[in-house]
Amino acid sequence: MIVRSFKELEGTDRHVKSASGTWESKRIVLAKERVGFSVHETILYAGTETDMWYANHIEAVVCTKGEAELTDRETGKKYTITPGTMYLLDGHEKHTMRIKDDFHCICVFNPPVTGREDHDENGVYPLLTEPEPDAV
Repeated sequence: MIVRSFKELEGTDRHVKSASGTWESKRIVLAKERVGFSVHETILYAGTETDMWYANHIEAVVCTKGEAELTDRETGKKYTITPGTMYLLDGHEKHTMRIKDDFHCICVFNPPVTGREDHDENGVYPLLTEPEPDAV
């Protein structure tokens, strides 16, 4: 059993800040836990815009605070995301988040992330893996 809080992750290697300066993420469950998914608390900052494309992952996001406009770059459709709203990128959709108020959300990734990922020039997280544990 694992019990930990987002608060205790502050300032650790599980507290990741993007190179772009548009978001930060506390990664409470990672690939090294070997449960098949990862869980993050992410904050995207007000007034920022981030292009993303999870070509290697499926992501579910639940907004807990703030407001953002989500644009599906493949269809042009726009959605307002507010607390209690979930979106699921089940088709690896290229998307843009325009943040109106600091946007707090809980994200689940499959396959799980390692905690070392950041978006590349295409908005993609690379598919990183953890080494297999030694056989006992």
